[in-house]
Amino acid sequence: MARVTTYLQRGDHVLFQGDSITDWGRDRQDPTSLGHGWAAIAAALAGARRPELGLTFSNRGVGGDTTAMVRARWERDALALSPTVVSLLVGINDTWRRYDGGTATSTDEYEEHYRALLDPVRAIGARLVLVEPFLLPVTAQQAAWREDLDPRIAVVRRLAAEYGALHLPADDLFAEATQAAGAAHWTTDGVHLTPAGNGLLAEAWLDAVGIPA
Repeated sequence: MARVTTYLQRGDHVLFQGDSITDWGRDRQDPTSLGHGWAAIAAALAGARRPELGLTFSNRGVGGDTTAMVRARWERDALALSPTVVSLLVGINDTWRRYDGGTATSTDEYEEHYRALLDPVRAIGARLVLVEPFLLPVTAQQAAWREDLDPRIAVVRRLAAEYGALHLPADDLFAEATQAAGAAHWTTDGVHLTPAGNGLLAEAWLDAVGIPA
């Protein structure tokens, strides 16, 4: 019996977008570079598990980007690539900059920027995978970031429903994983992922799009 996916289609061009969690060491001089993190793992396993789909993948994550910064480069780094699927993970830097640099982005501003990313993607007929931002606090100070981050996660969940996007509840995923193995198994600093953390997120993404092991 032929296998089917729940979301990806034959010949899809999948674009991974976001900040350093997605960027993860990609070669900016090589447009085919996927980096060494969860996006590269997901792409590799998707190709291995479902070669008949003929999927192609691009990564345009940029370390340090806030949602506004992703918005500023969206035409060049997303729409111009003509993706058929856009996977977006962005938001943790909107929170982080408040606490390390005093630059606050309100929840309303975050939603405005986020909508500005989704609207043109929907207009070109591409499908969306929204990966919510997440935090695995490693210090009491970092745990206080929840006040700022949780409303952003709620925005992503609400917009996923509104735009008919596939939603990956990454914050819940890592909260459960932390109960099983402790935060240090999955993250180096509460935000960036260890090899195990990258693997876990990649597996969750593949499960979400219908390419499980």
